[in-house]
Amino acid sequence: MAAPETLHVRNIVLVGQDGAGKTSLAEAMLHISGQTPRMGTTHDGKSYMDYDAEEIKRKFTLGTSIAPIPYKDYKINLLDTSGHPDFIGDTLATMQAAEMAMFVIDAVAGPQVMTTKLWHEAENMRLSRSVFINHIDRENANFDVIMATLHARFGSRLGAVTIPIGVDKDFKGVIDVLRMKARYFEGDTERVEEIPEEYADAAQAARDKLCDLVAEADDDLMMKYLDGEEQLTQEELEGLFDKAIAQELFIPVFVGSTIIKQGIQGLMEDICTYFPHPTAHGPIPLADGGEIMVTKEDQQAAGFVFKTLADPYVGRLSFVKVISGVFAPGLELVNARTRKKERLGHVCIMKGKETTDVKSAMAGDIIVIPKLSETRTGDTLSHTGDIEVAPLPFPVPQYPVAIEAVNKNEEDKLGAFLARVAENDPTVRINRSDETHQTVLTTMGDAAVETILNRLKDQTGVEARLVPVRIPYRETIRKPAEAQGRHKKQTGGAGQFGDCWLRLEPNPGEGYEFVDAIKGGVIPGGLIPAVDKGVQEAMTEGFLAGYPMVDIKCTVFDGSYHSVDSNEMAFKTAARIGFRAACEKADPVLLEPMVNMDITVGEEYAGAVMGDISTRRGRIVGTDSDDEGNTVIMVRAPYAEVITYTKDLRSISRGSGSYTLEDSGYEQAPYDVQQKLVKEYQEKRASGN
Repeated sequence: MAAPETLHVRNIVLVGQDGAGKTSLAEAMLHISGQTPRMGTTHDGKSYMDYDAEEIKRKFTLGTSIAPIPYKDYKINLLDTSGHPDFIGDTLATMQAAEMAMFVIDAVAGPQVMTTKLWHEAENMRLSRSVFINHIDRENANFDVIMATLHARFGSRLGAVTIPIGVDKDFKGVIDVLRMKARYFEGDTERVEEIPEEYADAAQAARDKLCDLVAEADDDLMMKYLDGEEQLTQEELEGLFDKAIAQELFIPVFVGSTIIKQGIQGLMEDICTYFPHPTAHGPIPLADGGEIMVTKEDQQAAGFVFKTLADPYVGRLSFVKVISGVFAPGLELVNARTRKKERLGHVCIMKGKETTDVKSAMAGDIIVIPKLSETRTGDTLSHTGDIEVAPLPFPVPQYPVAIEAVNKNEEDKLGAFLARVAENDPTVRINRSDETHQTVLTTMGDAAVETILNRLKDQTGVEARLVPVRIPYRETIRKPAEAQGRHKKQTGGAGQFGDCWLRLEPNPGEGYEFVDAIKGGVIPGGLIPAVDKGVQEAMTEGFLAGYPMVDIKCTVFDGSYHSVDSNEMAFKTAARIGFRAACEKADPVLLEPMVNMDITVGEEYAGAVMGDISTRRGRIVGTDSDDEGNTVIMVRAPYAEVITYTKDLRSISRGSGSYTLEDSGYEQAPYDVQQKLVKEYQEKRASGN
């Protein structure tokens, strides 16, 4: 495939709910264009686009794949994305690389949760939108009902460019409203005829709606049209079509069936003829607050990486949207983030899992570059390194799990693999906690975790397991207390002797404070730091359940020493003994970490969410509403009770809810929680664990 001119590139991202047929639409377009010998299908594991072992097993798309389709003099880059909420980060990043988001919607189920969520994301990106209503040949499909639902949910700017000839089992073709022709796809060819008489009124009504919407793209024609002086001519309608789409005045709706390939060829023609090319799209925001337009003019080569894929055979693959200039093998570019140079050994296009070298790629095109050692998702490459595309605000992962290798000798392999995953996917976080001694993997949900575990085993042979995340509880005291710490050990020769009196007091919100109140030199000044260290060591071990102690003021006010046997070690030991003895009398309590949450759900789910939060010992702080009419519930809750709230909220809100979470200090844990943790700790100590 020769490098296409910028004006002849169409970058289309397919988005929507899982099961609506995004992948099958890409497969149908690949086959009709002659790029594949057969129509790939997901359900039998023979899809060109869903080639990953996990995708074949699960029978749905997990990550973006590309279908570059040459059609007539154009190149359509189809970007097939996941409709699963666990992989929304990859989908959002891919949307950033396209000029058009095509929402694929099932003709029976209609627009679902992910469709609505991604629609609003596309609006925020100022991304042109279109709709393909799929599966119109299914039982209970109803085009009029789906169109009414789309208008109610997404506004009146949607207009049908094609309407079905029959529905359900009677569906046999589509009416091209723009050209006022009937189109039937039979075998591998399309037949174009006059509109059947029984559909003439429906076709005219749809065309009138199109004229109403498209006329807004030209003020003069709009005035004439509103004044009723004349109808839009065919030439005027087609001449305004691309402008109306690019200006978001009009959202085209197409209908068909990917399985029997009806409505696909006309869609491809309209994509090439009327969908926005890369230079027609709005400016791309830069990290410094500026903007850059995709341009076909001769400028320095620049492009941004919207996806990174770790292929077990090829290595790292960087998916790049070329912003300006020409990318070619041998080109040396600078990474704006690292300031390091990267040399392009190969420039490729990718169809499913197949990569093909190309000689060059022009501005607006989407390519794949293998083996960029220092480049990751979100980076920008350019000649000078002074161009940096603003990072996309990815959703924050909120679903933590602790992970460990089954074979402890493979922990290093596990760590290296997880580091690569987190580097390639901004919605995956890895944290090694020194306090809990756990590796915590935080993702968007269960499916993402399962996928990582399976790929770990397939690609490295390492088997890992999930264990409960240890909650970072704390301990403190509630009243003052005093106690003596005395350590005496005689083993022949020099012994050990340390003796100190400690006073402990609550120090809420002030952390640890140590006071030297020794008078008369009963403890030499050189040994006082050892008392301090001994107390701090005892605080890290905890008193009740082994959790670190906080917010304590400790005063050493008396003691004694031996001129020969007293040393730092003896006084550290005495301090630990005295600290634990004082704690026993100081009413020690357990503190649990608290979080503030803003939970956003539809009004119909607000009551259920509030009821659920109350069962988790959460407190409703307040409620509000957002710009989209959703209810925002402000909550303060124990972290231990909401650590897995991602999947629970999805269940309550049928996938539509979301939340943010931030740490909010500590509160005293209820008596029953404290007793449970103390008992678990004592049982572990008794068993030697």
